[in-house]
Amino acid sequence: MGGTDKAKDKTEQLIGRAKEKIGDATDNERLANEGRAQELKGKAKEEWHDLKEKGDEKLHEARERLTGDEDEDRR
Repeated sequence: MGGTDKAKDKTEQLIGRAKEKIGDATDNERLANEGRAQELKGKAKEEWHDLKEKGDEKLHEARERLTGDEDEDRR
């Protein structure tokens, strides 16, 4: 996963967590729920990026096995 994607996902989670805490502290149920949703969205994006990265790695490994190349990027 790119560093930028990871930072964006973590930032979204932190902002969501902050909104949730502020909403709870001020008895603002709408803000608390919005924060929970934003945090979950950030976690889901992070999981998606992790799965995509693992899939890309597996694809790269399979190409190496099929072609016999150790590093296909050197071509």
